[in-house]
Amino acid sequence: MHDIRTIRDDPQGFDSNLARRGLAPAADTILAIDDRRKAAIASLQVLQEKRNALSKEVGQAKSAKDEARAQTLMTEVSALKDAMQEADEAQKAAITELDDVLAAIPNLPLAEVPEGPDESANVEYHRVGEPRQYDFTPRQHFDLGEQLRLMDFETAARLSGSRFVVLKGHLARLERALGQFMLDTHTQHHGYTEVNPPLLVNDAPMFGTAQLPKFFDDQFAVSDNKWLIPTAEVPLTNLVREMVLPEGELPLRFTALTPCFRREAGAAGRDTRGMLRQHQFSKVELVSITTPEASRDEHERMLHCAEAVLKALDLHYRVVTLCTGDMGFASQKTYDIEVWVPGQEAYREISSCSVCGDFQARRMNARYRPDDEKAHGKGPRFVHTLNGSGTAVGRALIAVMETWQNADGSITVPPVLRPYMGGVERVAAAD
Repeated sequence: MHDIRTIRDDPQGFDSNLARRGLAPAADTILAIDDRRKAAIASLQVLQEKRNALSKEVGQAKSAKDEARAQTLMTEVSALKDAMQEADEAQKAAITELDDVLAAIPNLPLAEVPEGPDESANVEYHRVGEPRQYDFTPRQHFDLGEQLRLMDFETAARLSGSRFVVLKGHLARLERALGQFMLDTHTQHHGYTEVNPPLLVNDAPMFGTAQLPKFFDDQFAVSDNKWLIPTAEVPLTNLVREMVLPEGELPLRFTALTPCFRREAGAAGRDTRGMLRQHQFSKVELVSITTPEASRDEHERMLHCAEAVLKALDLHYRVVTLCTGDMGFASQKTYDIEVWVPGQEAYREISSCSVCGDFQARRMNARYRPDDEKAHGKGPRFVHTLNGSGTAVGRALIAVMETWQNADGSITVPPVLRPYMGGVERVAAAD
């Protein structure tokens, strides 16, 4: 959510940043709505003052036993009440309209974010390792999994429809091992606090992290006005909603391994084979709550934490900075980590790490009280929020399967995962 005062102070700057996102100017429209809101408030105040004055005169007239004047004044007071109700309704309508318009406008990109219309304008930040070489033609994960008889899309389709999978045996255990390894890495080495959050949330948390109202069609709604979480970013970030935190408690760093649920409404026809784009998948989420001054450094730190997982798994990957036309709705700046999948001979996204500034904090009313109020002014300030994947477990499974595959179709278990696999070193065909 944007601060109306910032838009009023620099409407041209606001529109210029929207243009970098490929959006039309909006400042004039927003300020016109805000002017109506302010006019309604001013009108209501004038009417209230006039009503108070007339009410006082009514009392005086009654004290003087001037019933005729008292009745005339009471008629005027009654008329003012009707006018006040109209002004109050106009004020509420303007506030609702302003909130709706602001809620539909994405966050503004930081100055260093590359400009461009789509992913073709993303800029490589760095890459780690080299693609592994094979003396055979690498297969894609779904071919490997089906040959091993441990990955079953046909049964999943009978159970739930398309974009679901059934994993079995050591392949199911390998996915579980990946999630546990990621959680242990982030909690034991990176200072994140593990959280087991609800998988169902109400409207307010979904609005707070900007899944609603913009991405309504991408979500799974259930009864009782609840939503299945599309990512643990939603409950983790909203842990601080409507709170005022002492600065000394920041940064807060949370992590969770949860199922995630997405309708993929905008991805019809994309990645229909395999596990790359599922309605249900597991992900380890990273969320940070920090001060404005620390959020840039926290963004780099979060990226390094996510990269550490891929380095430990000995996977080749690159990091790209998303351009203005490709970054998410709530993001100021996003790094995507793209892992190399040999079966496709392509890089595929496995993590996005985003800094959101105070955009989500305003929607959640999440603030902190500075230790030095002389430097920052009196009263609480909005926190800055960050989120990232540390990483997507299903996509990590794809990358491990395709990178660590053998000529006979078996999969070598990366050494770092073997303690989580009970010492199993190789995933072979089911008996």
